[in-house]
Amino acid sequence: MTSLGTATAAPGEIDTGRLFVGETRDGTEVGLPVAVVNGADSGKTLYVQAASDGDELNGVGVIQRLVPRLDPDEIAGTILIVGIVNYHAFQVAEHRNPVDDTKMNRTYPGDERGTSSERIAAATFEAATRADLILDLHQGSTSRMIEECRVRCGPRHRLHDECLELAKVFGCGYILDQKGPDGQLARAGPDDGVPTIDPELGGCVGWDDHSIEVGVRGVQNVLAYYGFTDETHVPEPQTRATGFEQYGAPAGGLVTFHKDLGDRVARNDTLFEVTDVFGQSKAEVTADSQGVFWRTRRLPQAATGEYVCSVGTDVDSY
Repeated sequence: MTSLGTATAAPGEIDTGRLFVGETRDGTEVGLPVAVVNGADSGKTLYVQAASDGDELNGVGVIQRLVPRLDPDEIAGTILIVGIVNYHAFQVAEHRNPVDDTKMNRTYPGDERGTSSERIAAATFEAATRADLILDLHQGSTSRMIEECRVRCGPRHRLHDECLELAKVFGCGYILDQKGPDGQLARAGPDDGVPTIDPELGGCVGWDDHSIEVGVRGVQNVLAYYGFTDETHVPEPQTRATGFEQYGAPAGGLVTFHKDLGDRVARNDTLFEVTDVFGQSKAEVTADSQGVFWRTRRLPQAATGEYVCSVGTDVDSY
């Protein structure tokens, strides 16, 4: 028998339940939706979670579509799933946990006696570190972004190569291989000995069918490559960036982009122009480095200094 919260499955079974992480202000128990897929045969354990940022819903869409396709009789090993991590933020469609105004993916490995976010992080980290591999499904919040996998442990980490391999196997097409901030699960997992990646499944308001299917295929790729299923998967070369440059608006106005997501960028290429409401140009912004046009704001209006776009730099093929 394998359990996660109240979900318990014998070999060849799937069960769903709740992982309790505290109470709301009226004393109601808070339970994260969880699932256990216990394969008929022994094998590795995969941990998958979604919505540690409450408005990043594409990962929830991946789990919604993936779980009904899983047949435990055809799986070797175990899959542990937390469908919604940031329970409080998900309820109000916000990025941060409104109970403690915290970004969940800065609180790992958590603290079982800490704040709301730290307690949730501690409970999910305990589940995650029971696994051999960790997938922490994200998206670029509500901005526009390519599908990519993030390797956040840093190139000198002892598990860097294993994390990079996992990102290549997942196969979004792009990898950002850059050490991330403290408190990310993709940092804390490798520190505890578990290869971990942070797939960023596009960016949108609500969810996006294309990005969700990229995520479903990514998880299926992982299941095939690491022996959970009888399927085979040969990883394809990925475009890897090890740098990331962000650009803000030098003047307030309306933004017109000169590049599309995924376009190659050369140094001094025009990335975007800012005009006034009458179409008169106020400023043009050019690229400082060559790379890939990676991410943009969604709305056209921008104030002076406000974030507009990002370029992945130091690009190679991996």
